[in-house]
Amino acid sequence: MLKPLSIAFMAFSLAATATLVSSAAPKDLGPMPDLSGATGWINSPPLNRAALKGKVVLVDFWTYTCINCLRTLPYIKAWDAKYRDAGLVVIGVHTPEFDFEGDTANVRKAIRKYGISYPIALDSNRKIWDAFHNEYWPAHYFIDAKGRIRYQHFGEGSYEESESMIRQLLAEAGMKAGQKHVEMQAQGEQAPAKFDSVLSPETYIGYERAENFAASPRAAHDRVQTYAVPQKLSLNQWGLSGNWRVAGQGATLQQAPGNIVFRFHARDLHLVLGTADGKPVRFKVRLNGAAPGTGHGMDIDADGNGTVQEHRLYQLIRQNGPIEDRTFEIEFLDPRAQAFAFTFG
Repeated sequence: MLKPLSIAFMAFSLAATATLVSSAAPKDLGPMPDLSGATGWINSPPLNRAALKGKVVLVDFWTYTCINCLRTLPYIKAWDAKYRDAGLVVIGVHTPEFDFEGDTANVRKAIRKYGISYPIALDSNRKIWDAFHNEYWPAHYFIDAKGRIRYQHFGEGSYEESESMIRQLLAEAGMKAGQKHVEMQAQGEQAPAKFDSVLSPETYIGYERAENFAASPRAAHDRVQTYAVPQKLSLNQWGLSGNWRVAGQGATLQQAPGNIVFRFHARDLHLVLGTADGKPVRFKVRLNGAAPGTGHGMDIDADGNGTVQEHRLYQLIRQNGPIEDRTFEIEFLDPRAQAFAFTFG
């Protein structure tokens, strides 16, 4: 994995860097790169610069397990619905981070789940990513009707500023777009993060980018090993318990039961999960050793019960009380569970 991608994901998990870069004025940042590097298209035939001539274009780089991308999606969808008839074309460029995100069937499932109807360019080989010299998820590029990039925004937030840019570029092209900003009340994992309470960074489980691993013995690369978690973890330490195979991008449970424990500080906890053989894997979540109750996320019940059925992001904890250091534990009751990354909100 390229170093800038790792920096981007870590940075977006922290409140202080929820929005990394923005531009105050609509400058000319150069021509829009071509989209010929796409490995496929969903919701549209292939698009290129010639086909987009005379249109205002918003290019959104995203990937379907990125929590920052998912929290941005309601705004992207709303802008598409509001300004499409006025001349805006929204293009989602799906550039995968994990290997399974390059599976077109998985992307189609996510598109159906989130109700995305605008064109999606599949960028499985990162050709479009490289053409834009992009480094972040999500990343938004605003292109005027002459095909010039006039504005860019990386990360969550500044939605009114971005929408004002859409209206300005439409006005420059002689198109009417109205004045009122869209208003969002997103639910589930797409609800806005509580950044002022997030003290835990995005944390990877695969050895390529894992940090703060506290189990013993040390993580063995690409071979089966039995691990144990210490009784006490410091904030942001985590570990595996049971029989796991740790690979570059994630870890796979070989024999049930197996556990992952994380000492975290945030309102929300998400975990990117999947199964190695496509069969459902049952699991149970505990918070400070007890059932999460009203602090459960949308993918488990109050007793902490859930099932992994597909590769995606699972919302496991959403607390509605005081936010403090807590110990999260997930116990997998079936083998072949796969875990990739924690994110917080």
